[in-house]
Amino acid sequence: MTITLDLSRARAPETATVRRPNLTGLTRHALADALVEAGLVPPQKARMRATQLWRWMHHYGVTDFDRMTDVAKELRAALAGAFDLSRPEVVERQVSVDGTRKWLIRMAPGVEVETVYIPDVGRSGALCVSSQVGCTLNCTFCHTGTQPLVRNLTAAEIVAQVQVARDELGEWPSPKEDRRLSNIVFMGMGEPLYNLDSVADAIDIIADNEGIAISRRRITVSTSGVVPQLKALGERTQAMLAISLHATNDPLRDELVPLNRKHPIAELMEGIRVYPGLGNARRVTFEYVMLKGVNDSPAEARALVKLLAGIPAKINLIPFNPWPGSPYACSDWGAIEAFAAILNRAGYASPIRTPRGRDILAACGQLKSESEKERASVRRARERAATESPPASTSSRG
Repeated sequence: MTITLDLSRARAPETATVRRPNLTGLTRHALADALVEAGLVPPQKARMRATQLWRWMHHYGVTDFDRMTDVAKELRAALAGAFDLSRPEVVERQVSVDGTRKWLIRMAPGVEVETVYIPDVGRSGALCVSSQVGCTLNCTFCHTGTQPLVRNLTAAEIVAQVQVARDELGEWPSPKEDRRLSNIVFMGMGEPLYNLDSVADAIDIIADNEGIAISRRRITVSTSGVVPQLKALGERTQAMLAISLHATNDPLRDELVPLNRKHPIAELMEGIRVYPGLGNARRVTFEYVMLKGVNDSPAEARALVKLLAGIPAKINLIPFNPWPGSPYACSDWGAIEAFAAILNRAGYASPIRTPRGRDILAACGQLKSESEKERASVRRARERAATESPPASTSSRG
């Protein structure tokens, strides 16, 4: 007798939850295309409908299609069935004693980034956004560099960081005056030029005058020196350029910024000199972290002046922000001031960046989001439990 077993049910895959596409990461053109491809809008009306949705999403900050009162009710219901406007989850909020705010944002299971708002920077305040989860560059002074790369962020996930900040700061609809968030800096987790497509799309969305409306002149992209992408960055985004430099010679920069072994200083400088739009009105910012006994001597300052000759530039001197297990110490204040004085005498603006958010590990080079890092809330709960617990009994043996 032959017995045939029906295994079709055992083989059937589990039904997975299908995530609806989030419209907030689409450029204007892509948004119009998405509406047509979903069969919700005829091509001749796509541009008009996209403009309506754009203003609701990026000027008013809505996360519910039902709030789009100038869109027909039937279309709103269809949009809600096909697309998503929701924000990612804010896992943790921290506020520094100096007013700096840090958010840990979960984009997807196992995909978390840190985003930092720094008040009183630029015209009003700057948001430091991340472009990747983790980093591949392994800069030895940077805490983020100790976290392996998980993946690139999408344009929607980059824009979401700005949206979350504006939610928390109460900045919807987009203010024209007295805004608290006036500048965007791609100086968070990751190397932006390794994720240029998403970064460029996100900048197009953030800078659009009918939406978030932050000028491209107030958006800065910081790179450790991915030279082949510099020209494309300038042409596609018109963003201000910042270079994470930190050394004036290849042997030292090879150690501090390992990417230098692939694109050494001479190649980097050549790429900077031909950056699109470079001029006195669009100077390059060079970031230089001050490491005690490593790169902070007067000789290094003079070498930096020589290296930057002829480049419209300003130099941000960054006191090193320590993190657990870091191998470096911050330069003495006198050494930093002496370094700055040499640069100033050579005609370079060289502000010393005031450390912000050190107490919540939100300062430059301190961001990290890997799961094994103890959450501040967990730490506080543990410390509270320790103080509230009765003392353990003691005994002695004779």
